[in-house]
This record gives sequence, C-alpha cells and structure tokens, in this order.
Amino acid sequence: MPHLKKVLQVTAMRKVIKVIVGLGNPGQKYEKNRHNAGFLFLDRLAELCGQSWANEPKFQGVVANCIFQSKKVTLLKPQTFMNRSGLSVAAFSRFYKINSEQILVVHDEIDLGVGAVKLRNGGGHAGHNGLRDIIANLGGKGFYRLRLGVGRPEAGGQVSDYVLSNPSAVEREALFSVFSKVEIEMERIISGDFSLAMNNLN
Repeated sequence: MPHLKKVLQVTAMRKVIKVIVGLGNPGQKYEKNRHNAGFLFLDRLAELCGQSWANEPKFQGVVANCIFQSKKVTLLKPQTFMNRSGLSVAAFSRFYKINSEQILVVHDEIDLGVGAVKLRNGGGHAGHNGLRDIIANLGGKGFYRLRLGVGRPEAGGQVSDYVLSNPSAVEREALFSVFSKVEIEMERIISGDFSLAMNNLN
C-alpha cells in the first residue's frame, strides 16, 4: 500500500489551522477602513457560519466558532487596537496551546493591488504594525498570513492616512469579491492544503 502510505504522510505534514485572526481596529470610527480588511473578512466568515461574536476578556478579543465542511476553526478579532494585536493572539495561543503554524492571520496589504490576495507562511512584518506586534508577542514569524490587497496611496500620500480611510465603492466591491473567492477555499486552507487553495484563487 505504498500510495496510501504516501497520502497519509503528506496529510500528516500539513499544518491544520486552529484559529483565524482578523486584524483591525475596534469601534464604529474604523469599521470600514482599509486597515480593517481582516475584521471585515472575519465578519463575513462568521455570517457564513451563522455565528455571532462573543466577548472573551481573557483574550482581549471577540471570538466565533465556525465549522467548514466538518473542519472546526475559531475566529478571533483582537480588540486591543491594531498596534497591540499580539497581546490577544498570544493570550489565545497560550490558553489553547496552539503553535504558530496553526494560526492564520488575515490582514490588509498595501503592497498588493486592490482585489489581489496572497497566502504565505512566515516572513517579516513589512511595516505592518499588527504583524510586528504579533511577531514580538509570539516570539517568531512562523504563522500563516492571508494578505488582502488594498493598494497604495497616490504619490506623496501618507500610508497611515490611506489605510485609516475608507475604500471607494469600486475598491470595496473588489475587496468583497476577493472575500467570496477565499470563502470557497476555506476548507482547504484550514486543512493546510495551501498550494491548491492558492492555485484556485489565482
């Protein structure tokens, strides 16, 4: 049964995602900002699962539990503001004994055009303060990232002002179109079949 053995070995090597973290800032003031792309995506997932958000003070965040085709995953939105996102992620991972490679962080990415999406493991923070704080609090870069493209400001524009403003109607439509594509791949992503998921997304 060499073929079956190989399949089992490949399956065992996959990193199953236990928690999906969406990055953003809490409060009505920020809820539609580009910087809140991670929050917006997780809101869509929770709605898709028919789940509501529950406050979890010990994690400084809100959580929802979802099942995608028998695959269970917890959704986490830190309520610490973007720059301290790592406090919430680290508290959750310590409590449930989750390692970095079982964490998927969903965040806005200015180095990708609006409507683009990339899935990767590891890497630096590239100036993203939410990622910077997660790396610092987890003590490593080994978590997975789902990067949602929001584009860059026009020449001379401040990045901080750009990400803390709302996308245009056309940009928002493109962003939500990407959400729909990623939702279809959620079972593969949670199961650790990242290569196939990204091939389908691209």
